[in-house]
Amino acid sequence: MERTARAADVTPPAGAAAPPYDAGIADASGLLPGLPGQRGAEARVPAAKAAEPVAVAAARRPRPWRLLPTPAGTPFTFGYVVVLVVTSLVTEYAAPSLVHALHQGSSTDVAHLVRMPVLVLLASAVWIAGGVLSPYAMGFVFAFTALERRIGGARAACVFLLGHVLATVVTEGAVGLGVLVGHLPDSSLHRLDYGVSFGVATGVGALAGLLTPWLRWPLVLGVGGMVLADLIAFTDPMTNWGHLMAFAVGVALWPSVRRWRREWL
Repeated sequence: MERTARAADVTPPAGAAAPPYDAGIADASGLLPGLPGQRGAEARVPAAKAAEPVAVAAARRPRPWRLLPTPAGTPFTFGYVVVLVVTSLVTEYAAPSLVHALHQGSSTDVAHLVRMPVLVLLASAVWIAGGVLSPYAMGFVFAFTALERRIGGARAACVFLLGHVLATVVTEGAVGLGVLVGHLPDSSLHRLDYGVSFGVATGVGALAGLLTPWLRWPLVLGVGGMVLADLIAFTDPMTNWGHLMAFAVGVALWPSVRRWRREWL
């Protein structure tokens, strides 16, 4: 007993128009003869290929507003900038005696590091010499906005703290050793030391490892040359050594920040 009807047995009702000879056959345009399984792929591939140029063009379109921090996109950098603006206003408009007392209490000098290291290491990083328009303030805004967008806020904060703490402890440790052996006076133990410059130098060094080579090496050579020039001038050896060390810490973090970028993105 046959389960399929023959074509000759299927006749249209009387008076009905005969269907076209290719009725019920899917559109076979664009298919290669003799190759099965092309229909689904043929329907999907052109749409995907057509969408690719649009996505690439959108990704490459310049977005200058992303150079600045935002509360949602870069909360660590944005919040820190707010703190720096507040402390800069205090420095500018408060009584000089109050400003000096605040700076002295936040200083990471040897005497304070021995008694309350954690407090002064954190407190010293909320002040910025020269105000919010200083080079280090601008460097913080642009470097950490770009860094945070690539590795996240928590990791960007770790980069800042690592450079700030390491460079501070090593340079102040050298001062303490100099006083101990008699090469520096006892007053060096109370020398004012505060600001974000060590953390900024680390952030710039770390960011360079995430940039394309034509941006990375001019940045490394430019910042490295500036730091070395300050060191050669010998106007503030301890701070200048700290900047060089902090920048080197940032460069040493390249493998880590590259791995963090892959995980974040």
